[in-house]
Amino acid sequence: MTEEQHNLGALSSEEQNLLQKIMSIGVGNAAADLGAVIDIHVQLSVPTITVIPSVELLNHIRKNVSDAHEISIIEQNFWSKIQGTAMLIFTTGAGRALLSLMGAIGKEQVFESDPMHTLEKEMLMEIGNILTGACVGKVAELLGDFVIYSPPRVLIGAIESANLSKMVFDQKNFATILQTTFNFEEQDFKGCLFLIINHESIGWLRQALKNFSGQ
Repeated sequence: MTEEQHNLGALSSEEQNLLQKIMSIGVGNAAADLGAVIDIHVQLSVPTITVIPSVELLNHIRKNVSDAHEISIIEQNFWSKIQGTAMLIFTTGAGRALLSLMGAIGKEQVFESDPMHTLEKEMLMEIGNILTGACVGKVAELLGDFVIYSPPRVLIGAIESANLSKMVFDQKNFATILQTTFNFEEQDFKGCLFLIINHESIGWLRQALKNFSGQ
């Protein structure tokens, strides 16, 4: 990492490794919370972390999501000492599959009706609220902070047409990308959690990571 990148807000490799360990705890916490709520065994893989300029985020999503033209995005802002935006991304149909898995609907049922579309969005918002809250909240707790959240919102369709938060594309920001696979019993849903941290929070985050490591 260059000195210019460091000044702009990118985390060093050592800081990323420590954040990855902390986020692994957050992911475990999120899986346990979600499993308790929906009464389905949930397993999340060990997260990987990549840090890129926010302006490159859309290209990264296209490369890492199987079909970026048909996705469901659950977006939620969070703020306190650490501020940012969380985007939980599933391929379109994950909400429907979960509803079927939970027995809320029959697998053969048609989904074009407005009530079913609403039910699917409510399911996705609930999942996003739980996963983001449990993961981000646990990370903040371990680093000595707490966060508050905006209500989640669901965007369905192509990534290019999504009305995402302006902060996502702020040239000053770096996207800290936590990527993990979501496994629900016999189903395998590919899901990614993207955390875009406000550049003004990076200084505090670096100090918090240093305090956590006891340096």
